[in-house]
Amino acid sequence: MSDTVLFVLVFGGLFVLRGVAATIVFLWILPDGVRCPQCDAETTRVESGGVLRWLPQFRSSWCLVCGWHGVHRIVKTPVSSAPSRADTSASAATPGRRR
Repeated sequence: MSDTVLFVLVFGGLFVLRGVAATIVFLWILPDGVRCPQCDAETTRVESGGVLRWLPQFRSSWCLVCGWHGVHRIVKTPVSSAPSRADTSASAATPGRRR
């Protein structure tokens, strides 16, 4: 194997590795949820184009309050087993009644 081929393989591999590492770090620092990272207002979903069409765990967003636009990670929130607001108000309305 010649020195030129070895040089191209090593530095080409380092170039590709740098791109992969930068992509992983970029995806890691994306904000979670649907709140704006600048003003904490609710963001609006924007139609995704390009690569985001094939990555369903990310969404394009736009904040109507401050004008921020970017990408969020979609986070599945677990369903809580706490009583709902209607359940607690119904039991508070009839204090003398026991079940």
